[in-house]
Amino acid sequence: MNLAEIVAILNAGVITDQVPLQKTVDSAFCADLMSDVLSFSITKSLLITGLTNAQVIRTADMAAIEVIVFVQGKRPDSQTIKLAEEKRIPLLVTELSMFETCGKLYERGLRSHVHQLNQAPIVTMRAKSL
Repeated sequence: MNLAEIVAILNAGVITDQVPLQKTVDSAFCADLMSDVLSFSITKSLLITGLTNAQVIRTADMAAIEVIVFVQGKRPDSQTIKLAEEKRIPLLVTELSMFETCGKLYERGLRSHVHQLNQAPIVTMRAKSL
């Protein structure tokens, strides 16, 4: 799905300069915990969040997130926008809630491809018979 479609679906505003609206993303991920973004997101995806601080941009850069959508009309400060522009991460803002944002994008075919956690095998112990 390209950014022009996402902007239309979410009735979003683009708040960074020189955003290529033909840029595409293949999946989406939503989180307000940046540790979850680092642990569970996949590269080249869209991050949906309600956090607007510079740490979101730094985390997205580390996780190779392609686009960030801020929900509920929340807007980052000018320093954060400048950092996103330096990192070439487009920022969008929508008035929709996180739930509505995810639902609308899911309804239009954008999916999440979250990594499965490596789970340790279950170890069972039995009491020794006497």
